[in-house]
Amino acid sequence: MTNYGIHLWSNGDFFIEEGFVKINYKSKPSLYEITQKIRDTGIRGPILLRFPHLIRKQIDSLFSEFNRAIKTFNYKGKFQAVFPLKVNQFPNFVTSLVDIGKQYNYGLEAGSKAELIIAMAFNNKNAPITVNGFKDKSMISLGFIARKMGFDTTLTIEGLNELENIIEAAKEYKDPIPNIGLRIRLHSSGIGIWAKSGGINSKFGLTSTELLEAVELLRKNSLLDKFTMIHFHIGSQIGEINPVKKALREAGNIYAELKKMGAKNLNNINLGGGLAVEYSQHENIHNRNYTLTEFTNDVVFLLKEIAVQKNVEEPNIFTESGRFIAASHAVLIAPVLELFSQEYTEKGLKLKKKNPPLVQELYDLYKSINPSNAIEYFHDSLDHMESLLTLFDLGYIDLQDRSNTEILVHLIIKKAIELTKDKDRYELKRIQDRVQERYLLNFSLFQSLPDFWGLKQRFPVMPLNKLDQNPTRSASLWDITCDSDGEIDFNIDYPLFLHDVDLSKEEYFLAFFLVGAYQEILGMKHNLFTHPTEVTVVFDEHGYKLENIVESQTILDILYDMDYDINEIQSRLKQYIAKSGCKNKEKILENLHLLLHENNYLKISPKKVAT
Repeated sequence: MTNYGIHLWSNGDFFIEEGFVKINYKSKPSLYEITQKIRDTGIRGPILLRFPHLIRKQIDSLFSEFNRAIKTFNYKGKFQAVFPLKVNQFPNFVTSLVDIGKQYNYGLEAGSKAELIIAMAFNNKNAPITVNGFKDKSMISLGFIARKMGFDTTLTIEGLNELENIIEAAKEYKDPIPNIGLRIRLHSSGIGIWAKSGGINSKFGLTSTELLEAVELLRKNSLLDKFTMIHFHIGSQIGEINPVKKALREAGNIYAELKKMGAKNLNNINLGGGLAVEYSQHENIHNRNYTLTEFTNDVVFLLKEIAVQKNVEEPNIFTESGRFIAASHAVLIAPVLELFSQEYTEKGLKLKKKNPPLVQELYDLYKSINPSNAIEYFHDSLDHMESLLTLFDLGYIDLQDRSNTEILVHLIIKKAIELTKDKDRYELKRIQDRVQERYLLNFSLFQSLPDFWGLKQRFPVMPLNKLDQNPTRSASLWDITCDSDGEIDFNIDYPLFLHDVDLSKEEYFLAFFLVGAYQEILGMKHNLFTHPTEVTVVFDEHGYKLENIVESQTILDILYDMDYDINEIQSRLKQYIAKSGCKNKEKILENLHLLLHENNYLKISPKKVAT
């Protein structure tokens, strides 16, 4: 059995049993069963499954670990958290998050006017709202309105001009005035792709000089009592704990100095986000070197140590760890449409009565390959192929000889893989790195996995079934966009092996895990492919229910979003058909109407499942 590293990345959320990947919760259904139930309703294309119980698990873990650390170190401050809406603003996620977070007063963080409106409409009444990012007067006004609605609102300042606008708004709106936070620009930064989020040259935050100016400006305008929070962020997906500890020491000392300067109501340190998720499927590669327990222990211990040394109050601890909360709750299911090397079969061979010597040798290799000579014959076949392709370029063999060459080499490779599957995995990888199977998937990589395209962020991927069978094909994954970048190629450092299935007899699905953070909202409408059909899977004492099914947009919906006049489009199409010389115009118009109301993904009829 190949477990696709499920013990590394799944955090116990999924497991393999009887060849299927299953959800490790309550009735423990398989993803294959859930997928087939959805497809039985006629839905085709990719499916995004949401699991609210995994949102609950992550929130519970975050709060319980921080509260445990607070108790362990006899820490005097409290722990609170907000979810940064930029990570996932989709309503079926946000409403589940807010409902689950109610018992913890788990709040929301907004970085734009639209996100702030979402927070004002959906946030739990007693939970905090923090407002980050660059702000104009209207965004600051929204923050004041949120405070008047009764929300515990903190406007985090990114620049002195924002503070001046808050001072003006305070004169207009008067009490109640939102709390004010100052984002500090640390010298400390994270590591990896998002390291530039921190450091002295980072996009956000006030320098030491600007901090002093901000405090003085607050004092002069009698608003120093509203200064309650400092905020920093050193990067998303912080894979190592040392940068976190360094940033905490720097921020903790800034907090203590500001307290001594008269900021008596400054009692919160907001760590921002960055708590890492383990995406790796491979034993020798890890995305983080710490546990949640270690993280919470270090945060609480270091802030307590600084507060004691500086003789100031121990601050309340805020976090904005969106990736940690959201990533695990969503799974993308993509049907496999085609395996591109399956045309290489013995039926395709059209050998001549007299073949070129190297083609005949390839045929002899194919017929006589066995476990003891498989590696040698594999190498010989590749050497013969190079020679034969050169002969074709020079005009010494014809296209039929070239076709026979390609088929025979692929047949030899498939036999070599089968004969060496129980041998050293490194040698098998060497074979499969040379010739990969191309799996065409009914999804858009740009829409559903944009971080892979833009940042080469890899996500765990595995088939839904056949997990009790040894996968033998080195897999490259192709999406259905007409873009050569729409591919996850076989990488010997991150090898993916899949099954050699006959799609004329059975369906085969791949699942991409940990896609709940950023991927949905960053998804691009490349080729006008839009968000896949989404389904929320809710468990109860009787099993599970499929709720909040939101089908992928129709073609007309997509065109409308692109600001086309869809009435004009339909009118033009009807006119062209009316003026054409084709027969059965009414039937054509009827078919066109149906097609315009389908989604943009390929609609392939289900295969008869093999028994």
